[in-house]
Amino acid sequence: MGMTRRAFLRMIGAGAACMTMSCAAPAGGRRAGRPNIVFFLIDDQRNDTLGCAGHAILKTPVVDSLAAEGVRFTNAFVTTSICAAGRASVFTGLYERTHGFTFGTPPISEEHAGASYPALLREGGYRTGFIGKFGVKVAGDVRSEMFDYFKPHGRGPYLKKQADGTLRHETEIAGDRAIEFLNENPDGQPFCLSVSFNAVHAEDGDKENHYPWPKAVDGMYEDVEIPAPRLGDPKIFESQPEFLKKSMNRDRYFWRWDTPRKYQKNMRAYFRMISGVDRVIGRVREALKEHNLDRNTIIIYNGDNGYYMGDRGFAGKWSHYEQSLRVPLIVYDPRLAKKQRGKLRDEMALNIDLAATMLELAGVDVPSHYQGASLVPLVRGKKVRQWRDDFFCEHLMNHKAIPKWEGVRGQRYVYARYFEQQPGYEFLHDLEADPDQLRNFASDPKYADILAKMRRRCDKLRDAYAKAQKNN
Repeated sequence: MGMTRRAFLRMIGAGAACMTMSCAAPAGGRRAGRPNIVFFLIDDQRNDTLGCAGHAILKTPVVDSLAAEGVRFTNAFVTTSICAAGRASVFTGLYERTHGFTFGTPPISEEHAGASYPALLREGGYRTGFIGKFGVKVAGDVRSEMFDYFKPHGRGPYLKKQADGTLRHETEIAGDRAIEFLNENPDGQPFCLSVSFNAVHAEDGDKENHYPWPKAVDGMYEDVEIPAPRLGDPKIFESQPEFLKKSMNRDRYFWRWDTPRKYQKNMRAYFRMISGVDRVIGRVREALKEHNLDRNTIIIYNGDNGYYMGDRGFAGKWSHYEQSLRVPLIVYDPRLAKKQRGKLRDEMALNIDLAATMLELAGVDVPSHYQGASLVPLVRGKKVRQWRDDFFCEHLMNHKAIPKWEGVRGQRYVYARYFEQQPGYEFLHDLEADPDQLRNFASDPKYADILAKMRRRCDKLRDAYAKAQKNN
């Protein structure tokens, strides 16, 4: 990567990155015996859809074992709940408002792509690989600076024709290629492999079979009656403002969840896809063990956004409620002492933290312009005095059926404003009084001071991240 670009990035002000906590400190340069990293990103999976998160039906023994032997973040969120912008945030450590990428926008800039975690890890001596759903575009030829091994495959169809004419599921192909990457890795070469599953995203072009699952999980959950959504009372949907009732969240509800037959069929299929991913991660773990890499390979498991499974009368993601923003996040580091494993951390962890986390784990300096912070101290069981107590969140894609919004999710209060409505529409939730966000306190006089405070906080964060974007 050219020094000109690096010098440019170092000139970017770090003020926006410091709005919620102290900035991530440099990792202190390269270190001997650096760990390998395997990063699994799952599509459309929210925080509670794992056995280790308490789900009564889902079977995810491999991921559960990562949590049992690692650290699970119980309050992990995305800053934008859509795959394109969210994946750009994961790569760059930046908010959507700063990196500027989502569906229908220009590519991620050369500057930001050149400072992404794979580009910096590769420059720092790591062999880097990417498999699966890339989901972003990058300017110029920077992608070649990001990855040594690049094997993407598109969203659909899930069943892909092979050279011999047979069909193989996307999830299994991702596992095949991950094992190929490990088989080809030079002895002693540290690596970072990013495996981005298209699963468990629906096959949107097939209105009958939304969630095609791998053959290996045929029959799972067939004899299980899936409970109705806990927040599926029609009164909850009726309480929504008109623009959300007419949004894509509602449109896709009628694709998937609106009848008991469709709901049972699609939920079982969706669960099979999750279990299919779990099984493939198990294959990768076995390959790591076969290559004697298991004791020095950190595994990170994360979802790219939350998901409405009939909750609130919605499908999809995109909006400000907890079901849309919350995701699973597990960091398994086999080098940790046993007393540090199997832990839960309830600090707010964000998708924009992952880039800084991987760089610090690898002993590569974290750029000062990153807006996330390394989770390494939390993974190692340390108490961090100045951790975030809120974060900015947004959705800026131009789409007539997905209303734009911006807001702040705090420890107790959640503020969101849908700013293109006429007039604009505000939400204020009190998670202590109403953890399910069934009431909107924005018009309650008792909350007037809180509303004003949250408005100011939203303005401050929005303006800081917008300024960082303009500096590029």
